[in-house]
Amino acid sequence: MTSFRPLIDKKNKMALAFDEVYRQDQRSKIDCLLFDLDDTLYPLSTGLASEVLKNIGEYMVEKLGIDRSKISDLCNLLYKNYGTTMAGLRAIGYSFNYDEYHSFVHGRLPYERLKPDPVLRHILLSVPIRKVIFTNADKTHATEALRRLGLEDCFEGIICFETLNQPAEAESTLDTANVFDIIEHSYRPTPGVELPKTPIICKPSEFAIEHALKIANIDPQRTIFFEDSVRNIQAGKNVGLQTVLIGKSQRVQGADYALESIHNMREALPHLWDQPGKSAERCYSAKLAIQAQLTA
Repeated sequence: MTSFRPLIDKKNKMALAFDEVYRQDQRSKIDCLLFDLDDTLYPLSTGLASEVLKNIGEYMVEKLGIDRSKISDLCNLLYKNYGTTMAGLRAIGYSFNYDEYHSFVHGRLPYERLKPDPVLRHILLSVPIRKVIFTNADKTHATEALRRLGLEDCFEGIICFETLNQPAEAESTLDTANVFDIIEHSYRPTPGVELPKTPIICKPSEFAIEHALKIANIDPQRTIFFEDSVRNIQAGKNVGLQTVLIGKSQRVQGADYALESIHNMREALPHLWDQPGKSAERCYSAKLAIQAQLTA
């Protein structure tokens, strides 16, 4: 009986060789690195995320008159359905000034917990590829966090809340007459009644990601997206980005790589330092990185 094993092995080796050539070709085409900020460029262990959540709750109680006993359930539902609590609050009918909200939520953060990170700074400045921040936060928070980390001159620009959203002039209101009761809806949904839409554009909306890429002239097929949020990673993958999940050692659906720390990016993605015809980029001036926001 004739054995076909040698022929099969040969075909498998050819397929593997072709796959490796293809992957190397794809790697050589990367020309932008897109970074989330919070809990991506610094670890969750700083505790800033919990401080943000606490401040959001206080804002909802003090400025919007929401019963404190409902804050936890309401925040969870809004975050789950709208990407951010802020986007959810606007969706269900609360009116407030965006700058006031951001000032209350981010303006009181203990930024002293963020320390300069010379290791990450060296990594970022040594990779010869365009680098851009993409955050749901406001520009004041983004620039302050980058300044505290000593990274303010490592990025070409910042795609932030103001990049994707028009200002809201309204003041915070305690009028709840027209507020959609999303908690009641979650327990006893009414047939035919859908959740209201939000006017706020933010991750993980695929539209938000595509809009951000268009504004910054970023080709998703030539870009690697670094994020700590699984759903943001999955949305990024859906629009064509290569993806790196930060803060986890195990990959999830939608993540091409998983790194426990952003500091591991050189070990996990060494090809980024071997881009044909490219040398390490210069630092951007701190003034440019802070003031020249990528705004709509």
